[in-house]
Amino acid sequence: MSENTNITLTRPPFRADIVGSFLRPENLKIAHKKFSAGEIDQEKLLEIQQKEIKKIVDKQVELGLNDVTDGEFSRSWWHLDFLWGLSGVGKYDYEKSYKFHGSKTRTDNAELVGKIAYNPNHPFFAAFKYLKSITPSNILPKQTIPSPSLLFRDNRSDNWHHFYENWIDYLADIAAAYHKTILHFYELGARYIQLDDTTWAFLISKLNDTKNDPESRQKYEKIANDSIQVINNLLKDLPEDLTVTTHICRGNFKSTYLFSGSYDVIAKYLAQLNYDGLFLEYDNDRSGGFQPLKQIWKQDSNKRIILGIVTSKLPALEEQTKLIDCIQEASEYVPLENLGISTQCGFASTEEGNLLTEDQQWEKLKLVISTAKKVWKE
Repeated sequence: MSENTNITLTRPPFRADIVGSFLRPENLKIAHKKFSAGEIDQEKLLEIQQKEIKKIVDKQVELGLNDVTDGEFSRSWWHLDFLWGLSGVGKYDYEKSYKFHGSKTRTDNAELVGKIAYNPNHPFFAAFKYLKSITPSNILPKQTIPSPSLLFRDNRSDNWHHFYENWIDYLADIAAAYHKTILHFYELGARYIQLDDTTWAFLISKLNDTKNDPESRQKYEKIANDSIQVINNLLKDLPEDLTVTTHICRGNFKSTYLFSGSYDVIAKYLAQLNYDGLFLEYDNDRSGGFQPLKQIWKQDSNKRIILGIVTSKLPALEEQTKLIDCIQEASEYVPLENLGISTQCGFASTEEGNLLTEDQQWEKLKLVISTAKKVWKE
């Protein structure tokens, strides 16, 4: 292992990093139930919510992390709450559960109700301002939002032609709305933003399923290429001291998942994304081997790959020696100085949360931190 790299880098993502969401404390769950029942008002809910966010931030700082999130406590879904906040996106009942293995979700979804545009009053801005206000000056507040590619899936763009003459204009509006949103986060003090994305794991599944059906495969190749176009356009001309990463998620709901398969089938697409770093899930055999990392990284000395080798789905702690072996194996394809580690996903991509306790959640992060300290020597 290298002895010349520090546990912290000059900019994120860090050697020991976090994905974003944390288990909702019981007090917050009760408050949301009371708010839904009309027993408390919005002001009281916000008071309780901010109190719990302060606790979660203090805990992350206490553990020794270099970045913190608000645990996504101000939202119910990892993705939908953000999409609903964009101009031109509305809420509706999909009447179908997302197809997780062994569990059913609520049936909320998003749909186009007009042209996509930046919303200067997006509720996530107020949430970030509060996070920034309680984050120590030597720690980075990390803002997570869903990837724009989520608007291409789950029937969300079926009626695009009601508002646009052509698909290209629709994609351009999505990129512009995201670009302006990110710039406003920057104006509020954000220097670390992560776009969470299940589309690439969805494409792993679909591209594998259609490998012998070229006609059907074209549909999914188009989603991949459209995603690259939109993402790279929204990333253009952002401030140089702003780090934007992505987390490639395979689905995370009550410790279940949506997608499986190696990154090899999407490696050529991921290699074209102009992110500063990629968080990749590698917590079990569903993820395949590390060989595709070489193509994904593409010898970009400024890009970091964060290995999600500690699961956030199950309470049992991984053996540290095995984690170190995984990092060593991955370093055969990407230099150690361009690697870091995290949990494979957040702990509560929806307010329901994964099937482990808050104490077990913190033990997972302690393991991530202590492993990073052993691998990347001071």
